Amino acid sequence: MTTVVPPEAEQETGPGTVAASAFNLTKVYGSGRTEVRALDQVSINFHRGTFTAIMGQSGSGKSTLMHCLAGLDRITSGRVFLGGVEMSGLSDRQLTRLRRDRIGFVFQSFNLLPTLSAKDNILLPLDLAGTKPDREHFDSLVQSLGLADRLNHRPSEMSGGQQQRVAIARALVTKPDILFADEPTGALDSRTGQALLDYLRLSCHEGGQTIVMVTHDPIAASYADRAVVLSDGKIVHDLENPDAEGVLEIIRGQVA
Repeated sequence: MTTVVPPEAEQETGPGTVAASAFNLTKVYGSGRTEVRALDQVSINFHRGTFTAIMGQSGSGKSTLMHCLAGLDRITSGRVFLGGVEMSGLSDRQLTRLRRDRIGFVFQSFNLLPTLSAKDNILLPLDLAGTKPDREHFDSLVQSLGLADRLNHRPSEMSGGQQQRVAIARALVTKPDILFADEPTGALDSRTGQALLDYLRLSCHEGGQTIVMVTHDPIAASYADRAVVLSDGKIVHDLENPDAEGVLEIIRGQVA
């Protein structure tokens, strides 16, 4: 894969400081009367070691933006980069390898394999890639997430919060450049969700992990360094150090 540092990223922050970026990103579904412009010339940078929340009403384009940034959805026009690699020019095979090696995913539904233990679920990405785990990194993840006494348990033997922590460990075990989280607290109670958000913030601020989280929850967004709000496929607000009350006011204003 050819590495191409986008000139826009160099000018804004210097080479190597942007984990992912989009320039004039447009995504259109359908055509003619059925055409839906999910993203309309969106340009955005995500700096390394930062925690960003992507917000907006249903249909605003927030999940589409994440899917395009992660290479899960082909873009209609524009440019998308992951760590200097332009993704639009990659083949399906190259995209698959890029996602496997450099991107972590966490979903609301956990997506754990029911027949595997917690340990085997965590190590699954490495097994599929044919690589050996970094034992020190694995042990650190397990200890930090409080899973040391759950490694031999299957998903059905764990609570929702424990399953989500296994999903987080699985996403981070490959040491990805960037972690994408899609409504990671949506299926959790408030206490468990808060603990998960605390961990994500810690892994960002102390571990240098880059995190992009799609959420509809202003409280969840307040854990992030930045909240980006979309409406009708466009970025309408970009907030530094968001607080729940301020984000809620913006979201309410979109509905009014």
